[in-house]
Amino acid sequence: MAKKTGCVWHLRRLMAERDMYATTDLRPLLAERGVALSREQVYRLVTRTPERLSLATLAALCDILGCGPGELIEPVTAARAGSVPAAPPAPPPRPVRARVAADGK
Repeated sequence: MAKKTGCVWHLRRLMAERDMYATTDLRPLLAERGVALSREQVYRLVTRTPERLSLATLAALCDILGCGPGELIEPVTAARAGSVPAAPPAPPPRPVRARVAADGK
């Protein structure tokens, strides 16, 4: 049986977890990071799963939301015969920022 792959887009949930409920909240934050999208494009980005997404936009969203790409995009696989999608793998642990001591040690 052939498998169909897709993804679940978690942008709206991640925005809500950060008290961002309006799509208009996102547009100026994207613009600050050099991503110029129209009001309509931002609305579609939040309300639908995008078919294509530039790396610049993905990086800006991850920076704004303080998350990694794996938290924003969840891959899913399902059999084409209408079976239940397989459970996605657990996300990898997030890296911890390195701290450099002032004395170079």
